[in-house]
Amino acid sequence: MRDFVDRRSIVRTIWGSPDLILLVFAGAAAEFALNRAVDWLFFTGRLPRDPIGRLFSTVRYAQEIVFVNEETALRTLGRMNEIHGSVERQRGQSIPDWAYRDVLYMLIDYSERAYRLLYRPLSASQQQDLYTVFRRIGEELRVTELPANYAEWRGDRRRHLERDLAYSRHTALLFRQYRRHLGLWRYHLLLQVQSLLVPEEVRRLLYLTPNKLLPGLVQAYGIVERCHLQSVAHSLLIPPRYWAEVRKLEKMAGT
Repeated sequence: MRDFVDRRSIVRTIWGSPDLILLVFAGAAAEFALNRAVDWLFFTGRLPRDPIGRLFSTVRYAQEIVFVNEETALRTLGRMNEIHGSVERQRGQSIPDWAYRDVLYMLIDYSERAYRLLYRPLSASQQQDLYTVFRRIGEELRVTELPANYAEWRGDRRRHLERDLAYSRHTALLFRQYRRHLGLWRYHLLLQVQSLLVPEEVRRLLYLTPNKLLPGLVQAYGIVERCHLQSVAHSLLIPPRYWAEVRKLEKMAGT
């Protein structure tokens, strides 16, 4: 049966790497907290109650789209539409169209930024491939007014960053929860990683200042990868109760 995402796609490479996935969500965790529609993430209470667990459940949904056949992926996307619709009915409001685009745009942008940080910039063809895959996902999730190609998306992404971000009480609350669930030193490491990943608008609103030593440590992580010591690094970076979740990411990508 036909794959939903071509096996040669850069999207499979990125979303098959626990290292890159964790970087994608480190960046998105910062920007999510600033989004003007972040109150929707608080409505069910699941995100502030367990932000790290919520991350892994989101990744599982993503991998159930990226690494499966078309029929299974469309079924997963349909289930996501049902979940969104249920939340909207419970609240008696519709999630704004621009908020759906913001979330999709984060996944595109931080996929590219994570790959660039650990490896190298994407080529022009890889950039278009990345956008094409996520644009189709967005269309299946009924996200409207998506740009036609990567170049147009970059301009729209810039407009969304300038218009849709603000520091709020939800921002402060969410970062307090990050600190509570990660512990002090893992939380400060998260802030440093975010400072390397996020756009200038996000960095400015969160007062993130990159540590001058961190880029060198990121480059050194390539040695860790080549020596197959990722499990050691994951054990240091991820709280113990989530170690099994990281192993599940690796298993899913290998199927």
